[in-house]
Amino acid sequence: MKFFIDTANLDEIREAYDLGVLDGVTTNPSLMAKEGISGDSNVRAHYKAICDIVDDKVSAEVISTDFDGMIKEGKELAKIDDKIVVKIPMIKDGVKAIKYFHSEGIRTNCTLVFSAGQAILAAKAGASYLSPFIGRLDDISYDGLQLIEQIVHIYQTYGYDTEVLAASVRHTMHLIKCAEIGADVVTCPLKVITGLLKHPLTDSGLAQFLADHAKAAGK
Repeated sequence: MKFFIDTANLDEIREAYDLGVLDGVTTNPSLMAKEGISGDSNVRAHYKAICDIVDDKVSAEVISTDFDGMIKEGKELAKIDDKIVVKIPMIKDGVKAIKYFHSEGIRTNCTLVFSAGQAILAAKAGASYLSPFIGRLDDISYDGLQLIEQIVHIYQTYGYDTEVLAASVRHTMHLIKCAEIGADVVTCPLKVITGLLKHPLTDSGLAQFLADHAKAAGK
């Protein structure tokens, strides 16, 4: 399973990359705004800065919601760096845009997915990645993980190449459950990835080892 970090913060991306487990980055307009990045030229420069840190797969989201606008904007984003994956919303013109980009060899990430039906449309159009939002479904009392499992089953049944990218992953159990049910990718904040490091028995065991070493060394 691939790990993507969901942020536009360069320090967090560097930390995740230096950990040695990072496979990509996802961003969106909200994350850019959180970092105070505004204006087309600044946003594109920031995407390039992210691409310069990681090895591949940086999702950059279009703002347009009509076909022509998404195509124009997506082409401009794709020119920033070969690592860019154009992020397209799950709407009618978005599906058309995914089909177009697929024919042009430009990778896409279909975002704002909340149903298996939407997942099927995105896969048939040729999306490289599909982003179902687990946490947001949980917020409305729907089991987001159940949707991931359903989509994974459908994609495996029909041999779709689209990778299931579990998004809106909010805690370590979300991540672990995604691994159990076969998600290809998870994207999450840095704290969720580093949260996998933590276990009280690791902490107490290390403390005991260090104490015993100090005692044996006469310290």
